[in-house]
Amino acid sequence: MTASSIDPRPLAARMRPRNLDAYVGQRHLLGKTGPLRAMVQGGQLHSMILWGPPGSGKTTLAQLLAHAVGQHFQVLSAVNSGVREIRAAVTSAESARSLGQGTVLFIDEIHRFNKSQQDALLPHVEEGVMTLIGATTENPSFALVNALLSRARVYVLKALTDEDLDTILDHALADQVLGLGKLVIRIPPEVRKGLLTAADGDARRVLNLLDLAVQLAPVQEGQVRISAETIAAAAGQSWRRFDKGGEAFYDEISAFHKSLRGSDPDAALYWLARMLDGGADPLYLARRLVRMASEDIGLADPRALDMALAAKEAYAFLGSPEGELALAQATVYLASSPKSNRVYNAWNAVRTAVRAGGSAEVPLHLRNAPTALLKALDYGKAYQYDHDYPDAIAPEQHYLPPGLRQTHFYDPSDHGLEARIQERLRWISAHRQSAGEKNPHA
Repeated sequence: MTASSIDPRPLAARMRPRNLDAYVGQRHLLGKTGPLRAMVQGGQLHSMILWGPPGSGKTTLAQLLAHAVGQHFQVLSAVNSGVREIRAAVTSAESARSLGQGTVLFIDEIHRFNKSQQDALLPHVEEGVMTLIGATTENPSFALVNALLSRARVYVLKALTDEDLDTILDHALADQVLGLGKLVIRIPPEVRKGLLTAADGDARRVLNLLDLAVQLAPVQEGQVRISAETIAAAAGQSWRRFDKGGEAFYDEISAFHKSLRGSDPDAALYWLARMLDGGADPLYLARRLVRMASEDIGLADPRALDMALAAKEAYAFLGSPEGELALAQATVYLASSPKSNRVYNAWNAVRTAVRAGGSAEVPLHLRNAPTALLKALDYGKAYQYDHDYPDAIAPEQHYLPPGLRQTHFYDPSDHGLEARIQERLRWISAHRQSAGEKNPHA
């Protein structure tokens, strides 16, 4: 038998499990004490949202749950369905119910439904016309309306482990009816490990890669010999899980920012590489570095902002892949720098004070007086030119509006350069306080 003489359907379609006992993965949901296992044993399903990464088995699980409790299974895809298709599915479910048959309506990528489409489901789910099972790769908290979420329980599916993927490969290689069991396939252990890595937790991907590798591999003495080069050719450009603007995007950006803030250059570099590998816009990441330089480092090391801006310019000048090294350099520098969020906190405090305090008048001595009229109105009167005083500080002069004179927005840390700024500001404060004691009416 040759590789070309087997069932022409994709291997992933042929190997789809036909019952829950053959389903691989998601033990936290389907194990002996798992909530979905208990639900099936009770013979009744409730509406649910299956949230998990691609290839984690959402569609297959929904179908197996419906069949396990003897309900009709209808499928809609939110990509190409709308309110009209929802109404048609409801009509079909009502007809089935009149004959005593329950219906599970499975909606793939349910997060792509807009609010009105999601609202169209609500009364029928609430009345029990059908049981809704939605599948999504996006965080339901952000992707679905609250009314729908309140009527459906969310179950989180996890990316498959290498052990899970290994089991799936074993089944596919052993099955002589639907799998590749009638072929003699040789996969060295290190090549198999590379196949699992390329699959990246995705059951569908591991089977598709195996399927293509079998078609590409040479047949020698009746054996299909799969090499690392065969896997690389089958995988092509292998992207890690990263959905621009989706859940993985925000999770990895968060991990990147927090690793940098936590002064872990190894972790920060890792998440930078993960995002670049996944197709993130490098200039977006450069802008994040600029933001981090101000938010998390600030005046503890002002050079961090220079480094981040230089990395942005270097990437814009060089492009990929050369410019990515500049982003890596800035990442390491920022992660290794002393940290301070005191400027960030001061800015937020000032903005709050401005919004809450109305339009406080500029003190007369700080106003410009370019005309005789303004001078007559005492604009600029009694202004003390700081450079005329020792250390360029007019010690008795105030710069904030009267109601804010005792307010301090910026409180420098004792990290890096900011420790020296702290020392300087304390000296200035003591200098002014001393002058005030000498002239209490100032």
